Amino acid sequence: MQPNMGIELSTLLAQAGTRRDSATGAISTPIYQTASFAHPGLGQSTGFDYSRTANPTRSALEEALAALDGGCRAFAFASGLAALDAVIRLFAPGDRVVVTEDLYGGTFRLFEKVYRPLGIEAVYVDTADTEAVRTACAAPGVRGLLVESPTNPLLRVADLRALAAIARERGILFVVDNTFLTGWLQRPLEQGADLVLYSATKYLAGHNDVVAGAVVASTPKLAERIAFLQNGAGAILGPMDSWLTLRGLKTLALRLDKQQQNALEVARWLEKHPRVRRVHFPGLPGHPGREILARERTGFGAMIAFEVDDPARVPAILAGVRVFIFAESLGGVESLVTFPAVQTHADIDPAIRQRLGINDRLLRLSIGIEDAGDLCKDLGNVL
Repeated sequence: MQPNMGIELSTLLAQAGTRRDSATGAISTPIYQTASFAHPGLGQSTGFDYSRTANPTRSALEEALAALDGGCRAFAFASGLAALDAVIRLFAPGDRVVVTEDLYGGTFRLFEKVYRPLGIEAVYVDTADTEAVRTACAAPGVRGLLVESPTNPLLRVADLRALAAIARERGILFVVDNTFLTGWLQRPLEQGADLVLYSATKYLAGHNDVVAGAVVASTPKLAERIAFLQNGAGAILGPMDSWLTLRGLKTLALRLDKQQQNALEVARWLEKHPRVRRVHFPGLPGHPGREILARERTGFGAMIAFEVDDPARVPAILAGVRVFIFAESLGGVESLVTFPAVQTHADIDPAIRQRLGINDRLLRLSIGIEDAGDLCKDLGNVL
């Protein structure tokens, strides 16, 4: 189904990849498990020559991803970090990129251990503070702004429209990591972003059974540059994983609606628990990002972070849960609990973690589609 038919996004998602196999009428996009494609004749092509450059299964996924975010074109990568790597390659030695300070540890590692030695410098800022971003972007050599919103794991929310205005004013590239909300709940391109970045492993695929990444471009010029890097560096998503991610997209709307409904119930429950010191969830009244997300008519997502009263409780909580699963990831149908300080954010200096609030009392929850009462009861048993 084409994205210009004037139908609702939920319908586009449900029918993602359909009507593509005229030979058989298959409803599900076939898995084109092939490296090469035969040429009809000398100088002729079917549009597919070699699967690193393009594969019909991956193309179906990429078209669905572009429609989801309202982008010009989308690109599927072997992981979220591979997608991020392609974006960073748009910059050159000597360039500086303003980056969210409380960001995913893998993003921090890529900037610090891979690209800083090559001359691309990340400048870390609280991107929920618009004026701090404005000041940082005015510094010499800044060529890009990369924002996670909400952030991982503290769920701080940036005013994307305000940041887009700053980026336009300074003539810098504005990139938004939209992994936590997806195009179903937040549309950064409509708010002025140039590129949208995803770990598609998470909510887009949604079943903890595939590792994938994606970049969605706002303009043909940017799309051409990302396409060159995708083909040139070769970190593409394979046909089977493309098919799994495409299948996940079909239920994205249903899953996320249920997950954020559960998350609100769990967050409210945690907020009242005497052994919980603080709850980070944008859907709670008083959260500084709630008004921004509500203004954009988005949802609040299904990620929660909370601090227990005593760090000594953490090992028993992680060992004692029976509905939650102690695992590193998020966005699947199963609810997961993670200890960021020693798992997802271990590569960040301990002093920086402590300053940001990623401390030894903080736990992160990825809320799934289970019964919300069972989730609260499970937390109650270990708290």
